[in-house]
Amino acid sequence: MKEFADRVAVVTGAASGIGRALAGRFAAAQMKVVLADVEAEALGAAERELRAQGAEVLGVVTDVSKADQVESLARRAVDAFGGVHIVCNNAGVGAGGLTWSHPLKDWEWVLGVNLWGVIHGVRTFVPIMLEQGTDGHIVNTASMAGLVSGPFMSIYDVTKHGVVTLSESLHYELMMQAAPVKVSVLCPGFVRTNILDSERNRPTELQTPEQESDEAGQAMGETFRQFIEQGMPPAELAEKVFAAIQAEQFYILPHPELLETVRSRMEDILEQRNPTLAMPGFFGASGS
Repeated sequence: MKEFADRVAVVTGAASGIGRALAGRFAAAQMKVVLADVEAEALGAAERELRAQGAEVLGVVTDVSKADQVESLARRAVDAFGGVHIVCNNAGVGAGGLTWSHPLKDWEWVLGVNLWGVIHGVRTFVPIMLEQGTDGHIVNTASMAGLVSGPFMSIYDVTKHGVVTLSESLHYELMMQAAPVKVSVLCPGFVRTNILDSERNRPTELQTPEQESDEAGQAMGETFRQFIEQGMPPAELAEKVFAAIQAEQFYILPHPELLETVRSRMEDILEQRNPTLAMPGFFGASGS
């Protein structure tokens, strides 16, 4: 995409973190922005902030794990602004722990938001964008955790690997149709977001009793928190995403220092050797 003024962007997980920064960057490009988030109070604050800056915005409370709510989001966007040109399937949550000890509700919650949220976004918005026949762009937020694997991150890794391969398939399909809609998959490392506090938005029906984690899991959690607090500012990441949309760049890898970890994993596969354990700092955690 080259033209942004008066076009329409839809961003999920838009009340904080990466989503909020993306919404701000699109607004700065004079786009009309539809903000979607499950956290109503924070969403309202983000909507007011952007409107005070002169942006045309619409906030829609949305649980992306629910197909009907994503479909309603699309209708609200089209009714308000007449179309959709950029969609950022960005909403994300996280849960860590031993693979075999996670309650089923952990799997249902994280897969529901991180993977099904992207599935619903693609199924809902791509037909609308193709019907328009104009330039458009889909950005699916994955993570470096979609390119490498690590301990205590099985649920999160599963979702982010899923987002990467879904995005690759979508890219091929749109390319084969010579469609004007392009795709990017965003795979950041650590970004300064509230991902470790995403329990605040877990639905009541998917909540589980608090469980004591083992010492290794606790240590990993503290390490992750330190990395996130020192991570890339969301506004810096948003600039990289905007540039990638302009360049029609598929893989958005804003932490090049982590690519050796990806190379190591690929070489493990090609050499058919056992997986190499990367350092904790190489496991990206991104989201709302």
